[in-house]
Amino acid sequence: MHLDSVNRMDLPAFVAAFRDVFEHSPWVAEGAFAARPFASTDALHGVMVGVVRSARREQQLALLCAHPDLAGKEAVAGTMTRSSVSEQSSVGLDNLTSVESKRISELNEAYRAKHGFPFIIAVRHYTKTAILDEFARRLANDNETEFAADLQQVFVIARLRLDRLIDAESSRQ
Repeated sequence: MHLDSVNRMDLPAFVAAFRDVFEHSPWVAEGAFAARPFASTDALHGVMVGVVRSARREQQLALLCAHPDLAGKEAVAGTMTRSSVSEQSSVGLDNLTSVESKRISELNEAYRAKHGFPFIIAVRHYTKTAILDEFARRLANDNETEFAADLQQVFVIARLRLDRLIDAESSRQ
């Protein structure tokens, strides 16, 4: 879609178009709507990030918890968003060996038990091996560090999703 059409959308169309840029969190799109018109994809992303940053911690936590575990039960059940399916499959998380699957399952469980939310990483920026290494490294961090790291990863994921939705030519105005 073109940025000019984004800027002409009414609230329901805008929310429908951007509801899952931030995983299962249409409140982010709702909060960003009033800032139209957006001069660029950067501007839209910045406003959306601002909506999340200004949200209550409980709302931020709900946003983190809306993300699926890597190669977890949502993947097996087929309940992930199309974006999450595409992202996880892009690095082979949909085609793990039994050893890799067991390792990711153990890491998912340990991370959730320690932090109370899922491990989030912009998988398109990593290899499968690097994801596992980063997972193990970040598991050792304290809760506040990981809360901030997860939010930052959500912002990166959202930008990648926006770039896929908005025509690159129209966002360079």
